Amino acid sequence: MTPEQQMAQKTRRSFLALGAGAAVVTAGGYWLASEAAAAEDGIPPVLRSVLGFNERMVRSALYSNSNRAATFPASAIGKLKVNGDIGMEAAMDQTAWRLSVAGHELTLADIQSLPKVEETIDFKCVEGWSTVTQFAGARLSDFTAKFAQGSEQATYVGFQTPGKGYYVSLDMPSAMHPQTLLAYEMNGAPLTSEHGAPLRLVIPVKYGIKNIKRIGRIEYVNDRPADYWTEQGYDWFAGL
Repeated sequence: MTPEQQMAQKTRRSFLALGAGAAVVTAGGYWLASEAAAAEDGIPPVLRSVLGFNERMVRSALYSNSNRAATFPASAIGKLKVNGDIGMEAAMDQTAWRLSVAGHELTLADIQSLPKVEETIDFKCVEGWSTVTQFAGARLSDFTAKFAQGSEQATYVGFQTPGKGYYVSLDMPSAMHPQTLLAYEMNGAPLTSEHGAPLRLVIPVKYGIKNIKRIGRIEYVNDRPADYWTEQGYDWFAGL
């Protein structure tokens, strides 16, 4: 075989290989497009199934209310970054604020009537940063027992800002974790507006996306409520 014939043969092989690779890429593109078209929340079904599998495995194999997030001395407290104002864009008269739950309209004084719990934890953001922060407020489990009696048998708890612009949902075991607080103080002072005044959720066993600020409504239900960042493709469980 002459050098020219060998070169022609190599060229034909390269062309066929390139064509096969292009066909695979094209087929993959069509498959991803069909998956995206089938997505109900913007997440292709195959990816959502992976997230669901991880969620079930974490919940069944790893999660326990006997496991607590680490706590720290006051000397470790840092300055918590202001991150996210979804649902809090409009100014609010905090004296007029009310928390809607189980047919009741509660004031901050109602929440403050519950035993006060303080905890200094490492607040972790899904973006990769964390800050040791002190929070104080009422355990969500104490709140539920007093203001939503019987709701402990529900499967989920949903939270919304007053204008419903931001919303999260929790499984009941996570909600009843002893470190889950309805917090009204941070680092020894009342919450500021940018950090969720007058009342925010603090759940140190989950990432910050679950720690909703400026809570306006809490509901206890058996069908999983909507969750803002899950709709954007993040893992619903969001556990550490």
